[in-house]
Amino acid sequence: MDPRLDALSTDPSNQIFGILFFPDRIYHQAYLNATRSPRYRYNVTDVRSYYEVMCLKGSVFLDGEFYANFVRIEYRGSRLTEATRVKNRFLRNGCAAWLKLIDKSGNSAQTADDRPLVLHYDAWVNAFQAEIWDRLEPPDSARHDASVLALMGRDNEITRITQFLPLLNDVGSIAKAELAFREESRQWAFGNLIQKDDLAWDNDFGRTHQHPVRPYVPSAPDNTVQDMNYLLDFQRGWYRQANDVTPVLYRNAMMLADQNGGYTNPDASSNNIISMRWLFQRELGGSMIFFHEVTIPPGKVEGNHQHVGSEELYYIVHGQGIAYLRVGDDPALGDENDNAYKTVKREVFGLGEQAFKELPVKPGSIIYTKSGGMHGIRNPPQNTEPLKFVAFLYHSA
Repeated sequence: MDPRLDALSTDPSNQIFGILFFPDRIYHQAYLNATRSPRYRYNVTDVRSYYEVMCLKGSVFLDGEFYANFVRIEYRGSRLTEATRVKNRFLRNGCAAWLKLIDKSGNSAQTADDRPLVLHYDAWVNAFQAEIWDRLEPPDSARHDASVLALMGRDNEITRITQFLPLLNDVGSIAKAELAFREESRQWAFGNLIQKDDLAWDNDFGRTHQHPVRPYVPSAPDNTVQDMNYLLDFQRGWYRQANDVTPVLYRNAMMLADQNGGYTNPDASSNNIISMRWLFQRELGGSMIFFHEVTIPPGKVEGNHQHVGSEELYYIVHGQGIAYLRVGDDPALGDENDNAYKTVKREVFGLGEQAFKELPVKPGSIIYTKSGGMHGIRNPPQNTEPLKFVAFLYHSA
């Protein structure tokens, strides 16, 4: 962080904005691996995080002179801890990472299947971590400090991976990092080798993203890209026009067909098609999954559904329609016997019927659903204009 921001963040007139512009986030610069010796200094030029994953890049100086470029990976590991525990095993003090680096020209390199990046648990940062340097050999005029030399080598906290050297040579050009994490191949503490197809993985919840390969074919499987990893994007800004983003069509959104090919939900039919413009997806940091614009034509509906472990916010920008919140999710709307808003029975995606409050929406209306909540939205057939809203969805757990 630029030291000039320290004064700004502590100025009383700016403290009201502190959580927005000056979050209390340290890059762990004082706890990077080589800082155990005062002879080494890091220049962290950029950092990106997503959920429990962090990637730092920059340079290392030895005795005041530039020495090497580096990329550092930090991973909190709670998701992998769960996945490993399901298999009756423990993560303990290490895990492995598949890593792919991509530069601004599209050149890329990745770890080999038989040699992942090994991460070591570090109590200083409460995360698994490793650093990739583009050199480990000491300069002719100096020797490594013994405390840092002990960390260097294959599969150590400070390592060198040959295929990344061309990218690390110009560390500022590294534009993206893709990562997935797994348990180590040998089980603690007996050393048993775990079969490859039984290894526990954290691949960002089986991450996918939507891409308009065949956007005008409703629910075409080609439009769903299987990523199976985390993406950390080092781009610093975007300027886009929503209308320049090709919408993708979806049939019977959040509604199930019955065994006879019909639909149990009276609003559902083979003609129930809505469109979504996926404005931002993997570019987002934090726990954000997507920010998109949804268009519902007159007579169409996005079916009622429940969120578990995620939250979603709808903000209406055009048209009028009816939104649904399950009775009790917003206590201010009253119970089933309260007539301020009509109570109706609606089918919930995969869960049967539930009681909902029927809520009129127009530009400026907001529907916000926390984990465990249920919502849906429709554009009544008597309307003449499409109903449009933007939606933010993110992991909440």
